[in-house]
Amino acid sequence: MISMLRKLAIATFALLGFVFISTAHAQLRVEISGVGASQIPIAIASFANESIAPERVTDIIKADLTSSGIFKIVSTTDILSESAPIEFADWKAKGADALVIGSVQQLADGRFDVRYRLLDNIKETQLSAFSIGTQTAMLRLTAHKIADDIYEKLTGVPGIFSTKIAYIAKVGKQYRLEIADADGYNNQTALRSQEPIISPVWSPDGTKIAYVSFEMQKPVIYVQNWLTKQRTLVSNFKGNNSAPAWSPDGSQLAVALSRDGLSQVYIMNANGGGLRRITNTFGIETEPRFSPDGRTLYFTSDRSGGPQIYKSDLSSSEARRVTFSGSYNISPRVSPDGKTLVYVSRREGKFQIYSLDLTNGQEQRLSDTSRDEAPSFSPNGKYIMYATQYDRRGSLAIVSIDGRVKQRITTQVGDIREPTWGPFMK
Repeated sequence: MISMLRKLAIATFALLGFVFISTAHAQLRVEISGVGASQIPIAIASFANESIAPERVTDIIKADLTSSGIFKIVSTTDILSESAPIEFADWKAKGADALVIGSVQQLADGRFDVRYRLLDNIKETQLSAFSIGTQTAMLRLTAHKIADDIYEKLTGVPGIFSTKIAYIAKVGKQYRLEIADADGYNNQTALRSQEPIISPVWSPDGTKIAYVSFEMQKPVIYVQNWLTKQRTLVSNFKGNNSAPAWSPDGSQLAVALSRDGLSQVYIMNANGGGLRRITNTFGIETEPRFSPDGRTLYFTSDRSGGPQIYKSDLSSSEARRVTFSGSYNISPRVSPDGKTLVYVSRREGKFQIYSLDLTNGQEQRLSDTSRDEAPSFSPNGKYIMYATQYDRRGSLAIVSIDGRVKQRITTQVGDIREPTWGPFMK
């Protein structure tokens, strides 16, 4: 692994990905290990008539819930529509605390009507029910939304199965910014370039992605609408323009610029105007990230000798060191509730993902791989996606915030890098 600072002359301590050789459209393989502290036993009956659809809705729901590590799928061969009579005692005897039933019907216009019910077998009551009319291309999204509803109704936390992720891939000599469902399916290429693309990050409303491009033979920052592909050059100052991060309201970007010498942290309007300098030191200041309330910036700095994470109050510009364990801590990311910081730490020669409880200072190692980078929180704050290496290939990995549940997402060949998890979509 090569530091981005040395390889690409960006003043940042983030790590550049390995050599990309995969096709962005290769089938992704998901491997899951570990389970939550407790699991909810749930039975998912096959939806009536779902064989008429190109994909089985219940298979997608099962895969989503299994990947969370929170649910234990109780095996059943039953086919039950949303109107079927339910013998709750029978399902309790099978060990299922909850039951999912439903149906798929094709409408005259070619769309599908997906109907679903979630039942509590213990209390013998209905927890949720709805129907969605959907185009064939949106059938997976419909299944993800049902899984989201199940997750939220049974845990009290919003599900993230219908969210999007973005990542960087390289095909031959071409770099690609890819957008995909959270489970890796339905990927779309938002941008192709013969020059490197790095540091993608979603806007809070999920409509845009800011990223660093080298198409001008130097790092500059673009903002792009990933649906229309319209993009705007927002930062092309002298020197390096790197590490963009959105403010919580989407009106500003925090960036790292070397326009005045060494890399320092600045804030600008999302359209590129209103530049304001935040740090002013003789060290390298980079990788800024806003706190959820927008009042604080976390960033990486070597002002203490080696790279560590600091936080700066934007009202006073007073900076305070946050990480003290280990001599090399980079890539700060703050949880949506502002209570947890995750980052990459190098210890005993390994680059791994750590978390820090900002309320009590307790630190925990989350990953068990050794070449990890670019952590990104899920919008519900319960999972972290990051890039790593497996079998000498780059891959993505997901770990739960308590470190119990782990997933590895790989392609059949080659590497994928620099993941960023999108927000909840309205």
